[in-house]
Amino acid sequence: LVPGAVPCLACHPRGTRLALARTDGAVEVYNFAANYFQEKVIPGHEARSVESLCWAAGDRLFGAGLGGDITEYDLSRLSAARGADGGGGPIWSMAANGTGAQLAIGCEDGSVKIFQVVPGGIQFERNLDRRKGRVLCLSWHPSDTHIVAGSIDFFRVIDVTSGQTVQRIMVNYHVEKARHECVVWAIALLSRGTVVSADSFGRVQFWDWEQGTLAESHTVSTSAVLSLAVSEKEDSIVVGTSSGATYQLQLLPVKLGGLEKRWVRTKPFQYHSHDVRAVAHSPTALISGGLDAQLVIRPLMEKIQKKGYDAALRKFTFPHRRLVSCARKARLLLFQFSQHLELWRLGSTEETGKDGEVLPLCRMPEHLVQLKSKGPEHIYCSCVSPCGTWVGYSTASRFQLYRVHCDGDGVSLRKV
Repeated sequence: LVPGAVPCLACHPRGTRLALARTDGAVEVYNFAANYFQEKVIPGHEARSVESLCWAAGDRLFGAGLGGDITEYDLSRLSAARGADGGGGPIWSMAANGTGAQLAIGCEDGSVKIFQVVPGGIQFERNLDRRKGRVLCLSWHPSDTHIVAGSIDFFRVIDVTSGQTVQRIMVNYHVEKARHECVVWAIALLSRGTVVSADSFGRVQFWDWEQGTLAESHTVSTSAVLSLAVSEKEDSIVVGTSSGATYQLQLLPVKLGGLEKRWVRTKPFQYHSHDVRAVAHSPTALISGGLDAQLVIRPLMEKIQKKGYDAALRKFTFPHRRLVSCARKARLLLFQFSQHLELWRLGSTEETGKDGEVLPLCRMPEHLVQLKSKGPEHIYCSCVSPCGTWVGYSTASRFQLYRVHCDGDGVSLRKV
């Protein structure tokens, strides 16, 4: 996977901020009110993978991943503040209830566990009914009475009070002798009792969970549907597929002015080149993050009063922080990666020409040195001095400074 790929997104319940995780463990926070500005970045860590993010108890941000820990992030110090062991192996999914007072996690061992969000951390509350098969996705009912959990070939609805499974639905019950397993990648439980599932067969399906019956099925793609998010009013859904396309489904009246409504799919929006692993639905925009490391924000035109800057499609294709620094006098470039730095000398030419012309090189660019960071923390920032004789970098907890000696063609580093 690309280190900058986006496996998960979490929209703040009030729609003011967006949290985004990268596959190298970094977490970013964007401020919607300030024109989607990247407000905070928490650097990654070798041992911290993030499969799921959620906001809880107001402005507290939690992440969970295949390491099996639930981590709370300190948004003022930009670090991982506290961690708690989930107790069920790798964590595939996590969701906060409507009040933000409880977290549910879905684990590798098939268990769904409830944690209480308390001042200063989280506290294990109890296990819900455990079944065979990893729990890949979770969703709370808006009233917090039930949780729906998606696995391979089936999903189940759990009563939170009793902890028991009250309905288990096979997603392939109407497909005769299904040859391939069907992975339920994303799921949502709506207030009117409908379960929306997205699966590896490219389907978005609507189920009446009390009856255990299929109400509607939309094959939106020939590839898998990997992610799903529902608007606050539950009249719009955004889904992301493994072909890089995103779709919107809207709940519209069958006849003008009629009471009967059906889900209608829009045309695909092809903003990504790889899998769309994460989507979010804010009050005014559809948001998607892909394995191509892009974040795309598409405003909902019907929510915007006048056309202008707010109606512009935003594609975040470049990092907001500086990852390349230049030593002008020494003609050196320093490139920053998550766990190492590379120092290069620029090529040179003896020709002259106009702006935009490509000149022949008499000396090729030269890779001088690679500097590896020790420890599990990822590099947060780095710099080379204008004269090219100093290189410095820092992680969340330490700063390193090196003296660069260039003797002829050779380069040596001395730690200061």
